[in-house]
Amino acid sequence: MSTQQFSLLILALLGPTIGPFATAEPDRPNILYFYVDDMGWGSIGPNGQEERRAGGLPSVQTPNLDQLAAEGVNFTRAYGCTVCSPARSSQQTGYHQGHTFADRNDPDNAKKAMRKEDVTMGDALSRAGYTTGYWGKWGYGGSKDQENPTIDNVQTLPTSHGYQHVLAELHHVRAHTFFQPTLWSAPVRKGKGVSKSGLELIPNSMSPYREDSSAYPDAPAHHRRPQYPETAYCDDVYAFAALDFVRTNARRFRETGEPFFGLLAVQIPHAPFDEIATLPEWDQAYAEDPHFRKLAPQSQQWAAMVTRIDAHFGHILAALEDPDGDGDSSDSIAEDTLVIYMSDNGGPGGKNNGEYDANGGLRGNKGTIYEGGIRVPTIMRWPAKISSRSALKAGTDCDRVIDVSDLLPTFCELAGVEAPVGLDGVSLAPFLTGKGESRPRDFLIHEAGKGKSIIRGNDKLIRTKEGPELYDLAADPGETKNLAGEELELVSELEKLLLGERVDEPRGFSNTYHHWTGADGAKASQAKNWSDYVYANAGITYQEDMGPPQLSWTAVMENRETQPSVAVGDADLEFLGLEIRGHAKEAAATQELALSSGVGLTGRNEIRISEGGILSLDGGSVSSLRWVDVKKGGLLRGSGKIEGTVYQAGKVEIGAASGDLPGVLRVAGDYRSREGSRLRLALAKRGHSALEVEGMGHLRGKLSLHFADGFLPEPDTKYVLVSAEQLSGRFEHPNDIVVTGAGIRLRLHYLEDRVVATVLPRFAPSTT
Repeated sequence: MSTQQFSLLILALLGPTIGPFATAEPDRPNILYFYVDDMGWGSIGPNGQEERRAGGLPSVQTPNLDQLAAEGVNFTRAYGCTVCSPARSSQQTGYHQGHTFADRNDPDNAKKAMRKEDVTMGDALSRAGYTTGYWGKWGYGGSKDQENPTIDNVQTLPTSHGYQHVLAELHHVRAHTFFQPTLWSAPVRKGKGVSKSGLELIPNSMSPYREDSSAYPDAPAHHRRPQYPETAYCDDVYAFAALDFVRTNARRFRETGEPFFGLLAVQIPHAPFDEIATLPEWDQAYAEDPHFRKLAPQSQQWAAMVTRIDAHFGHILAALEDPDGDGDSSDSIAEDTLVIYMSDNGGPGGKNNGEYDANGGLRGNKGTIYEGGIRVPTIMRWPAKISSRSALKAGTDCDRVIDVSDLLPTFCELAGVEAPVGLDGVSLAPFLTGKGESRPRDFLIHEAGKGKSIIRGNDKLIRTKEGPELYDLAADPGETKNLAGEELELVSELEKLLLGERVDEPRGFSNTYHHWTGADGAKASQAKNWSDYVYANAGITYQEDMGPPQLSWTAVMENRETQPSVAVGDADLEFLGLEIRGHAKEAAATQELALSSGVGLTGRNEIRISEGGILSLDGGSVSSLRWVDVKKGGLLRGSGKIEGTVYQAGKVEIGAASGDLPGVLRVAGDYRSREGSRLRLALAKRGHSALEVEGMGHLRGKLSLHFADGFLPEPDTKYVLVSAEQLSGRFEHPNDIVVTGAGIRLRLHYLEDRVVATVLPRFAPSTT
């Protein structure tokens, strides 16, 4: 039997007929995410299997994934984590292993990994109006008992994190078989009651897909045979649940424009391998393969698993093209659906890795810090944005470095909602859509039992007890030549960054969540003005933080009163991420953080000034390894120094903190303003406000100039307003002329590295 025939064999299970759709223009894409378990980087066609096939070597058959790559983009430098639990935690929360709670395969992770404060993909997209579904290995919240599993922690369940339609396994050890007797399901069926968990335990069975003839009139005979076990192969059930969801929500999308998000997180091809051999016709896809029977049993079983799930992916992708299965693709939603395929980590060692080269020749395997353990196959397809006609070409390989933690902020941006503040992940949405600005990802962090690593560009440093290892991944992707002894300065620089990402912290360390509780005029350095953090469940406290702000804090300073409020930055403050925002409903109730002279504010990942938020500098400093983000409705004002990139959609007012006098804001990084932003500078006889950028400057928005103390300048007086290493863009002023409130006109001159304003002659009033 050929692979195509095998695909059709499973496809015969597909079923419910849905009527014609109404047309509607979608605003946001549907998102369909295929997530596999332990599938090595080299397990798909474009990463090596096509080459093996052409060379007459054993190769695994993944026709649907290969077609997905031909219609999308294959990311050749995408990263997961070293093992299962942290990969899922990083995926859902957007934090890497140094900051996410589940930073390793802790035996207790199933009980405690996800916290109620963690904003997951399901949380973000359900709040954005998406219908959400999750099927497969979740790994958190339930016990490992095969026969009578229990819910051990409600706050860590998928139903507690925005997922509305669920069929899942809640413990990774229970997922060490494909024949769990039961699975957790949501929504709870009528008459079954509603528990706090929102889940019920149901039989792991294919019965709904082979016995309900009204919904599945074409249910195939081979699934009614006694040979197919009553307790189903769980990934078959997960895949059909996902298929039902796609078909149902495709109709809703066409009728109402309501998008959906579905995450199919299968157990394939994780061990045990031999269980697939108990299924009827398990190896028929390889019946005509001349190599297959000569391979080790583990290799045969692994290949059959991979091809089986590839067939399921093909059926779901076909449902995007023809949701009601009537042969008419006029109801297709494929154009407006972003499809992602990804593995959680590299493949394990074993015969399949040798006989199929499942890790693509990369060093190491699952559980190691080398590329074979963390680099994962990743494909994205979105026909509306990725095609032969678009800037992002279909059928291409891309060596852009991306990480599993990037997907949460990507989905948030595509859905039109703000991502949580201070994430480690960086949105890929501008790269995929060609709109907006792609923000740089400076480095990636990974942890393993015997090492920690940082990847910056092509440089990779591994820190082990035996000493540092440094590799050039461009010249040496196999990590064969340790350059640490030759690049001592680079090793020291990368090691400092790595340790700053908290990779040496004990098990269970993570970021903690805090909000401002201080009154107007309260000091930001005092612990009493911030909420405490306690993570507890069933009488056990897993983590607590009751002190003053520190570098592991994800914090929000929000005004919850109806009058403006100021928090006094009286001493140096450090956060992982800090957001300042005003009252959600009272526009006049702004929230200001006023840094006293000489005080420093650090937001290692991000400082975000949102609607109604104000950050005031009085000669102090602000630093971030990434950016200070002035959102629409936010205000950054004063003078001092910022280390990091400034992204401006709101207002920046440069001058003295007290009084409308000149000042200088120095940015030790890039400065990028957007359409609709406003930059305000004060000018005077003895000086003027200026923006001094050490990196690149990109100018948009409006420029507002003001002469202090009623000073009237002489015509032809020149002021350098903005300087940078290199400038691009222009302020949005007709004829490059800015008019002050007093009617003084200045013409802007754009040079390669600065903007100069020249005072124009004043005209006498007309006497006619």
